[in-house]
This record gives sequence, structure tokens and C-alpha cells, in this order.
Amino acid sequence: AGAALNATLYSYVSAVMLLDTASLDRLRFWTVGSLASADSSTVTRVLPFILVGLLVALGAARPLNALALGDDAARALGARPGLIRAAVIVAVTLLCGAATAACGPIVFVGLLVPHLVRALTGPDLRWLLPYCAVLAPALLLGADVLGRVLGRPGELQVGMVTAVLGGPLFLWLVTRAKVAHP
Repeated sequence: AGAALNATLYSYVSAVMLLDTASLDRLRFWTVGSLASADSSTVTRVLPFILVGLLVALGAARPLNALALGDDAARALGARPGLIRAAVIVAVTLLCGAATAACGPIVFVGLLVPHLVRALTGPDLRWLLPYCAVLAPALLLGADVLGRVLGRPGELQVGMVTAVLGGPLFLWLVTRAKVAHP
């Protein structure tokens, strides 16, 4: 049933893409991840989700620090591990869902930035989360500018730039961490 439903819905999406070239272009840009299609109406639609997700994430920072010590230690410090995990799932879902809905799946930003910031701030999430909230858009903007400069007169979508640069950088970070902490 799932395969049949998938084939039916895929054929519908394919028909819409073939018949409407503007939809095909939007889908192509969204699939790769691009900031070009995001406008003020897109920001207005996703802003409430981003604000709620950000507030929940920042509110969960201190209890997450306690949870990093283990469930028993977190309980001893007054934290409720189940509630913390649920809040974090809500925050991640809201933030990632809103970002993906606005610009498409832009890879490696969420993987790279926390690792880079942790090297600057240490493991305390009360510092890590706000720095990530500032550094991630800066990285994204830098990748977008680089894509526009390298792709002149057209544009390389930001998702392509972050994937090409982010993959090797993430592998370097992971292998460096394994070498540093055997």
C-alpha cells in the first residue's frame, strides 16, 4: 500500500512539475537549498515557529547541561529528563522544520556550527546555543555570497556550497576529535 501510494503521489508531483515550469524551478531550488526563493512573506510565515523554537531551546539549555551528566545526576539536580527531552524534540522540530520550509534542506550547517562553537565556548549550552544562533546565519550568508561569486553570472545554490565545503570540513573535525581523544 505504501509503495502504491508513493507511486501515485510521485506521479502527481511529476505531472505538476512538467506542466508548470515555475513550480519545477521552485522545487529545484528548494530541493538543493537556496536562499534566493525566501522573501519577506516566507520569513513572516516561519517566524512564529522560529521564535517559539528558539525560546524553548534557550529555556532548555540549563536543564540540558544537567542531563549531560546522566539521568540520575540530572534528577538529583532537580531536572526532569523526560520533560527535557520532549522540550528539545519540540525545539529541534520547530527550528529545523521552519528553516527547511523556508529555504530547503541546507546540509552541514547544523552539524558544523555546534562543533566549531564548542571549540570556542566549551560544552556549556547556555553559551553554545546563542553563539550557534549567531554563527550559523553568518556561515550560511558566507556560503551564499561565495556561491553567487563563484557561479557568476548565475548562482550556485547555498545548499551545494555548504555540502561541498561542509563534508570535508566535518570529516576533518571528526577525525581530529578521534585523534585528540583516543
